[in-house]
Amino acid sequence: MDWPLFLSAFLSATLLPGSSEALLLLRLQNGAEAAPLLVVATLGNLLGSLTTYLLGRAGNAMVHARWLRIDETDMARAERWFGRWGRSSLLLAWLPIVGDPLCLIAGLMRVDPVSFVLLVGAGKLARYASLIWLFG
Repeated sequence: MDWPLFLSAFLSATLLPGSSEALLLLRLQNGAEAAPLLVVATLGNLLGSLTTYLLGRAGNAMVHARWLRIDETDMARAERWFGRWGRSSLLLAWLPIVGDPLCLIAGLMRVDPVSFVLLVGAGKLARYASLIWLFG
């Protein structure tokens, strides 16, 4: 198990800044096998996103307002946006800047956890597979 890649992928998928792609590509360049890298990076990134999702789902209004600075206006905007684009938008949870908040909003909106894992996992798997295919 490539624990540094796993940890990098995990932290990159939380609200903390980071990027696991560079480490993945470095491992590829150094001759590591692509399939295990794909599994480790995807799993770490998915678990990081699930952590962000659970923060949204488990937090209360005071926590969201005080620590995450989400007020009623932000929440209403998120509900409208999520209502318009729906769960399929979670396929884009791998995108920089918008991906982590998407996971948090999914938790706030009480998206079914199975749907969340399937959609977010598919998007993240596709992203890492594309990187490996393009640069591997």
